Amino acid sequence: MTSCRLNNWDQKCEEIVNEQIQLEYWASYQYHLMWTYFDRSDVALDNIAEFFKKNAEEEREHAHKLMKYQNLRGGTVKLEGVRPVNLSFLDNVQNDVLASFEKALSMEQLVYKSLLEVHKAGEECNDPQFTDFIEGEYLEEQVSALNEISKYVTQLKRIGE
Repeated sequence: MTSCRLNNWDQKCEEIVNEQIQLEYWASYQYHLMWTYFDRSDVALDNIAEFFKKNAEEEREHAHKLMKYQNLRGGTVKLEGVRPVNLSFLDNVQNDVLASFEKALSMEQLVYKSLLEVHKAGEECNDPQFTDFIEGEYLEEQVSALNEISKYVTQLKRIGE
């Protein structure tokens, strides 16, 4: 079993929740870095900067909610460092806004695929409460975020430079 004294939390679920926490923090860091780029005086796209700042805060809130859930189930939260983030996706691009929204879309797709794996782990461990939590708190919101960013990418491609 898990570190849980309540005997209601499978080790596989505990571990995958910790992995998802790490991923949510990574996405938050990447969005924060994107915010700083668009907030610079030589870029000065305040609305886009605020969009990425809002997304950074949402991803951090997702991590916090998972940490709270880990505690609720009696597991142990493990933070093992955040993967490095950078703006290398902006190297040699003509449209930094489009490139940034495409990066955001790929990040949201990665988070969504990971959430599906988290849900699958809950199913494999026969934990319907856990799968319900992931469905209710994460999957619907993630699909909406994918749709929103996908529309922005489409609009940016249509208007060009």
